Amino acid sequence: MENIALIFQSLDDETRLRILALLLEEDELCVCDLVSVLQLPQSTVSRQLSLLKGACWLKDRREGVWIYYSINRSLAPIQQFIIPVLRNFIPATEAARNDLERLRSLNRGCNCA
Repeated sequence: MENIALIFQSLDDETRLRILALLLEEDELCVCDLVSVLQLPQSTVSRQLSLLKGACWLKDRREGVWIYYSINRSLAPIQQFIIPVLRNFIPATEAARNDLERLRSLNRGCNCA
């Protein structure tokens, strides 16, 4: 029961939902890309990523100084059940549409400083 509560608590934040929406569209994103798209401080984005990773929604990998995040491919059954709901409803929000538009306009490649 504790794990289920953690999963639902991790979805109780607009920024975390925006991050999930972006990662459901892209296989993997660098923290610097998420900061640019979400237009939030790096510390805020990193904190939200950490909470999503702690709830097992995300996995990360380091490449040099950059950290890339993606949706965990080994989600719990309840998370696997929730993913289609997220895919269906989050992109319909104005914030998610704006985020996706900003993501598509980025010159990506992690040339961030």
